[in-house]
Amino acid sequence: MKQQDSQKHSSLVALRHSAAHTLAQAVKKLFPTAQVGVGPATEEGFYYDFRYERPFTPEDLERIESEMKSVIRASFPIVRRPVSRSEATALFSGLGEPFKLELIQGIPDEAEITVYEQGEFVDLCRGPHVPSTGDIPAVKLLSTSSAYWKGIESNPSLQRIYGTAFESEGDLDAYLKQLEEIQKRDHRKLGKELDLFRTLDEKGAGLVLWLPKGSQVRRTLEDLWKTLHDQHGYRYVYTPHIARLDLWKQSGHWDYYRDSMFKPMETEGTSYELKPMNCPFHILIFKESVQSYRDLPIRLSELGTVYRYERSGTLHGLMRVRGFTQDDAHIFCKPEDLSDEIQKVLALVDQMIGRFGFQDRTVFLSTRPDKSVGSDENWAMATDALKSALEQANVPYEIDPGEGVFYGPKIDIKFHDAIGRAWQLSTIQVDFNLPEKFDLTYRNAKGEVARPIMIHRALFGSIERFFGILIEHYMGAFPLWLAPEQVRVMSLADRHIPYAQALVDRLKSLRVRAEGDFRNEKIGFKIREAQLWKVPEMWIVGDREVQENRVSLRTREGEKSDLIPQETAVGDLLARCRPAEWAGNPWP
Repeated sequence: MKQQDSQKHSSLVALRHSAAHTLAQAVKKLFPTAQVGVGPATEEGFYYDFRYERPFTPEDLERIESEMKSVIRASFPIVRRPVSRSEATALFSGLGEPFKLELIQGIPDEAEITVYEQGEFVDLCRGPHVPSTGDIPAVKLLSTSSAYWKGIESNPSLQRIYGTAFESEGDLDAYLKQLEEIQKRDHRKLGKELDLFRTLDEKGAGLVLWLPKGSQVRRTLEDLWKTLHDQHGYRYVYTPHIARLDLWKQSGHWDYYRDSMFKPMETEGTSYELKPMNCPFHILIFKESVQSYRDLPIRLSELGTVYRYERSGTLHGLMRVRGFTQDDAHIFCKPEDLSDEIQKVLALVDQMIGRFGFQDRTVFLSTRPDKSVGSDENWAMATDALKSALEQANVPYEIDPGEGVFYGPKIDIKFHDAIGRAWQLSTIQVDFNLPEKFDLTYRNAKGEVARPIMIHRALFGSIERFFGILIEHYMGAFPLWLAPEQVRVMSLADRHIPYAQALVDRLKSLRVRAEGDFRNEKIGFKIREAQLWKVPEMWIVGDREVQENRVSLRTREGEKSDLIPQETAVGDLLARCRPAEWAGNPWP
């Protein structure tokens, strides 16, 4: 089955790559002065970058798509042709394609250079492609955006046209319907409508302002996270936001992640660096506290804000930012305890992420990449420990060859949201490199000096990205326990306000997130407004409710329950949303 899935994926990649070439052919036919950049297949479709003297309009996209379909009907053979470096240079120089000439210059001398031809169009490309343009059954152009050449801000700004292609019109229609659903759930749109967060944009691209409602959701997430980590034997720590550059050189981050780090700051002749990771600080804490095997395992956890330089063209709401809070933890253990500790992390993943109603999960075991550090023995030991933990926990998994991190193998867990999209959330990484770099040791049971194994792990990944995923998963309608406003108490007339206000005060004293709406407006208007704000419950107070010490309840889904005794309503509410539920009982 996995081989069939892999073959289907490869076939779709070739189809979409060919569709990208067909897009470029159509653009060159309609806009001959346009210069072409690159046009790869992507996970969701394809794109191609162009330099043109004016922005492409929606009307242009309609014309381009129509021309693409003409090219497809013509069923031009897609022909691969090896060429020499001089031939390629002469060809694209004659075509007036400077970006292709730059790509040719970057091809190693020993590498083969190939072009692909279809009709009058020729492109520098390694492939793969379908046999002819007629083998592209279903294609659709979607949108345009700006993009810097090679993603570098100092390079020319190009126009990127996005599209998608499938092996049948039915598959394309299903994708377009899902795309409509995705657009309705866009966390950037909902975040603005529901006053959850803002991004700084021109005041600091990639940085997030958490508004009061979004901050309340974050606080609930963090409280849950801390409670469960307390129960699982973690010790909570705080670490600085910056350190001397020497620390990041020692850890290897400066060598491996320099392009994703902000430039160092010079202070009194010393270079300081914003932290891109929390792990070196946790290592320093370990060195301060551990002497014996009896101290192990040490589980250090932190909601630590880190900073990474993401190129402006890659920033995307909460999903890709420059400052974010990792739900980070590092476990230092004896080698013989590695499998057991990984199993405990897997159990914590289920306990934590299982509370959010994701439909399914897929687990990957990523093995040694080509560029890595450490001995074969260490890699084999760490990989076997991950396999053993997964198998003993009865967790099905797939091998993801060569996708481990440079310092060790890892487990990645993808969870599927309400509309079936897979999101990479939890990760468990085994590291024997940093303990060596920082010379971490302890005395084993024989009194000998031994080296611990280090486990890096995150459950949410980052608070920002996880919040964005939750907004889209719930479509902004957070469950009662997580909602920023759980109950809105509404009065029918001014004479009902004292009773309603006392009810709000009582709920707040019980740590329920309650607000009152006592405006002189019709109750239908108040209910509709609360539903737009996606408040889970509305408690309505009128004459009978006041006289009989009752409430009438409405939900955001439109369900009604009239004249419930106040004690019953409050007791039922607390049973469904009190923090005491965090002790381990299932959440509603």
